Amino acid sequence: MIVNSDNASEWMVSGPGAQRRILCENKDIMMVEFRFEKGGEGLHHNHPHTQTTFVASGKFEFTIDGVTKVLGPGDATMMPSNAYHSCVCLEAGSLYDAFTPRRDDFMDAHGWDKS
Repeated sequence: MIVNSDNASEWMVSGPGAQRRILCENKDIMMVEFRFEKGGEGLHHNHPHTQTTFVASGKFEFTIDGVTKVLGPGDATMMPSNAYHSCVCLEAGSLYDAFTPRRDDFMDAHGWDKS
């Protein structure tokens, strides 16, 4: 399914002070928008997907495989497959993440068809 932000999924809670919505996807790749309140967290986790993150607004402290950096608007980072990572929102903002392949667990949580 290909959609645009006018037809994106509904916002859902993705962690403390954080929400997400699927913007577009197919079985090979997915784009997801996240918005964070100050102090919001992307909890420490890993997954088999390669992930890129673009900081659209705000300021975030990212930790990827034990290395911590602060990123702001216009910055981007990548999480290799199975890398443990987390973030803390220092100033309210939003992130755009791409995952390859698609995160079917996000599809299930949003009630989207995976065909």
